[in-house]
Amino acid sequence: MNDTVKYVLEESRMPKAWYNLQADLPTPLPPVLHPGTHQPVGPDDLAPLFPMELILQEVSTEREIDIPEPVRDVYRQWRPAPLYRARRLEKLLQTPARIYYKYEGVSPAGSHKPNTAVPQAFYNQQAGVKKLVTETGAGQWGSSLAFAGALFGIDVQVFMVRVSYDQKPYRRALMETYGARCIASPSTETQSGRGILAQRPDHPGSLGIAISEAVEVAAGRDDTKYALGSVLNHVLLHQTVIGQEALLQLEMADDYPDVIVGCTGGGSNFAGIAFPFIGAQLRGGRKVDVIAVEPAACPSLTRGPYAYDFGDTAHLTPLTKMHTLGSTFTPPGFHAGGLRYHGMAPMVSHLKELGLITAVAHHQTKCFDAGVMFARAEGILPAPEANHAVKGAIDEAIRCREEGTSRAILFNLCGHGHFDMQAYIDYFGGKLQDLEYDEGELAMALAGLPSVGAPA
Repeated sequence: MNDTVKYVLEESRMPKAWYNLQADLPTPLPPVLHPGTHQPVGPDDLAPLFPMELILQEVSTEREIDIPEPVRDVYRQWRPAPLYRARRLEKLLQTPARIYYKYEGVSPAGSHKPNTAVPQAFYNQQAGVKKLVTETGAGQWGSSLAFAGALFGIDVQVFMVRVSYDQKPYRRALMETYGARCIASPSTETQSGRGILAQRPDHPGSLGIAISEAVEVAAGRDDTKYALGSVLNHVLLHQTVIGQEALLQLEMADDYPDVIVGCTGGGSNFAGIAFPFIGAQLRGGRKVDVIAVEPAACPSLTRGPYAYDFGDTAHLTPLTKMHTLGSTFTPPGFHAGGLRYHGMAPMVSHLKELGLITAVAHHQTKCFDAGVMFARAEGILPAPEANHAVKGAIDEAIRCREEGTSRAILFNLCGHGHFDMQAYIDYFGGKLQDLEYDEGELAMALAGLPSVGAPA
């Protein structure tokens, strides 16, 4: 039997619409609240940051939202993305499990992030926006938005979390190649950045701080909008092309997942692979066990309470109900920079509260162990973020071996690690450490959660 099994869809079968899980939720999401009044926000409250089409997608309860043809035309450069069966890994693990992975590293930026960067750039161009400003952790989102901005003629400015800015110079170079300007955050270019640096000049940065800087710039300019790479409903919506394609590819394999695994930081790639299957289950289809794997050094789903919180450190954003470690929490500088966010997407958090997903947390050395094992078996080097999903899938496959059960496991290999080689150099040099967050800082951040009652 051939060890390499690859399922490739015809281009004509690429999804023509994004899938909106909000249409099938048994209970609706708690409303997003205005930070001043604590009342539900309206479209006008979000208009300074986003074009109206994205605002409408954010609140939509329609099951399908058409993908514009100019977006599908760009998608065709790498979509449909391949689905593989990891037979070599199965043999190595001596497991009866059937392991499948959807590979999103085939995009120009090397990750799943262009799935939302391209439509966000398109809708902003249609609205006459000249400049987009954003934040990025590991740099996958920043490079993806830079790529999309180049395609649609939009200037892009990226605030990159300082620790990742220093760790990942090649991601920074990729953004600049696409024409974006990349700034280490916290920076001296914004009031919120200067305030952080005044308290701690060597601050390693966080996604919450970088979001504050980006939102501050966008809110202060009429020709500029803000773009976010995860967390928000419209971002998760755009990523559902991943799971929709996987559904069709697994039909080709005459199989269906019993377990779905995704790494989680803000929730976008996890939503992309899992939401279409969860939606099918909610409409009466087969039940799937869905596992979110997060870093133990930033465990929002497994440690954070479900509460209203700000999406940024400077408290410029609306309040959303999510699993959160507190908006002022700064995680340690582990290598999976894309997973260093204090909160989890409201919709992913809601699913956990509904009991539709479970969450586990792992330290980075065990995740790199899994990623190296995967690379030696399958030949693809995962990004540090994706290593968490690999770890989760391997754990499930080992469980199948120990129990003697044959289950189908699907995970999202959300990006390659070609720009993350310093992390692997540190791993092989014995320098990669399992960093712990400060319990006192976490307690202080959680003590500062806003006091929000039920909206009127």
